Amino acid sequence: MGKHIAIAGVTGAVGQEFLNIIAQRKFPFDSLKMLASSRSAGKKIEFMGKTYTVEELTEDSFAGIDIALFSAGGGRSKQFAPAAVKAGAVVIDNSSAFRMDPEVPLVVPEVNADAIAQHKGIIANPNCSTIIANVPVWPLHKANPIKRMIVSTYQAASGAGQAAMDEMVQQAKEVLDGKPVTCKTLRYQLAFNLYCHDSPIGANGYNEEEMKMVHETHKIFSCPAMAITCTCVRVPVMRTHCESINLEFTDPITPEQVTDILGTAPGVSILDDRENNRFPMPTDASGKNDCFVGRIRQDESIPDNRGINLWVAGDQIRKGAALNAIQIAEKLL
Repeated sequence: MGKHIAIAGVTGAVGQEFLNIIAQRKFPFDSLKMLASSRSAGKKIEFMGKTYTVEELTEDSFAGIDIALFSAGGGRSKQFAPAAVKAGAVVIDNSSAFRMDPEVPLVVPEVNADAIAQHKGIIANPNCSTIIANVPVWPLHKANPIKRMIVSTYQAASGAGQAAMDEMVQQAKEVLDGKPVTCKTLRYQLAFNLYCHDSPIGANGYNEEEMKMVHETHKIFSCPAMAITCTCVRVPVMRTHCESINLEFTDPITPEQVTDILGTAPGVSILDDRENNRFPMPTDASGKNDCFVGRIRQDESIPDNRGINLWVAGDQIRKGAALNAIQIAEKLL
């Protein structure tokens, strides 16, 4: 396969992170096309010693492109990804547009890299919260099948994009200055506050983000029988999601065994210092590739030592989005 790359949505937070990771990992490319909405067309971006001009994303953008990295939102993915595939590109899509399509592989490379080979032109990148949970949970599930998983998320502003990150900073200044708080991008005040993830609520009372984690994990693990329930919350953190994960296993398992398994698991770093009460924080994981795991302890409410609690922090823009997509692209090459 050649190495002609296009990035759709290059001016957004994830688009910019694509560029950082391509440079850091020395991802090989012969040409790079930067695409965004008409608003950003004509903008100049300096990258690896060269000046690129952002072009408008259209159905004609993909002639000669081998890999198209999409992070331009679900609507644009649905509109333009088929055109990219038709032009001969493989699309790695960061939106929710194709994740649950049975024809489209949904991939976390540490879990199910073999699914990449089954693609028909599109490979879906999972939801950021799903990825951050799956990286540490999968090696444990392989060692001792998980019957039930309960997740509570603490999701950063970055999950709602660059505009949300900027608005949270603006809100913080407004609160400190005693001014009314601006809520244009964010639905509610996030600075000095938190709220339940404001994706649409379904008939069952769960929001879309919570159900994404359930359905996507079932698909990625190829384990529809696993009982999963989630509560997703937006917190006033710039980037890096944290998750409290409670696991019920089939057989007994100890915190020491969990620590041993995760100690060699790809994409996992353990930060679990009980003596100093020092566990993963967003500041530990921001800008890092690994998901950080701590608070590894027995759930004493589950009989026969079959329960474990974990606390996980993972950079939502990196492993939760851009890095996962680039890892898929690396496997394609």
